Amino acid sequence: MTITCFIEYKINPHKLAEFEQYAQNWGEIIPRCGGDLLGYFLPHEGSNYIAYGLISFDSLKNYEEYRARLKTDKAGKDNFIFAQQEQFIIEEKRSFLKVVANTYKKQHKENS
Repeated sequence: MTITCFIEYKINPHKLAEFEQYAQNWGEIIPRCGGDLLGYFLPHEGSNYIAYGLISFDSLKNYEEYRARLKTDKAGKDNFIFAQQEQFIIEEKRSFLKVVANTYKKQHKENS
């Protein structure tokens, strides 16, 4: 069963560029370490201090293996240090979700 790690970030709205760089860095690191990166999302309208990251895994075991690889990945370590030094993340929450069958990426079909 595929699970998705849904990460909600409370970020410093004056450091959006730093968070965007952090997210772009993960764009290279996460797939290399075994995660299926669905994407990072920055505030656009409404709240200016909430961002999201979504990463899928084949199982919770695969997620745990991914986390172990992150701890030894130099670029991953560097990105964690970057976040600590720049202090653009105020709070981070993780939830693990499973998709409801027949709803994921469901597209509208035109009547023929």
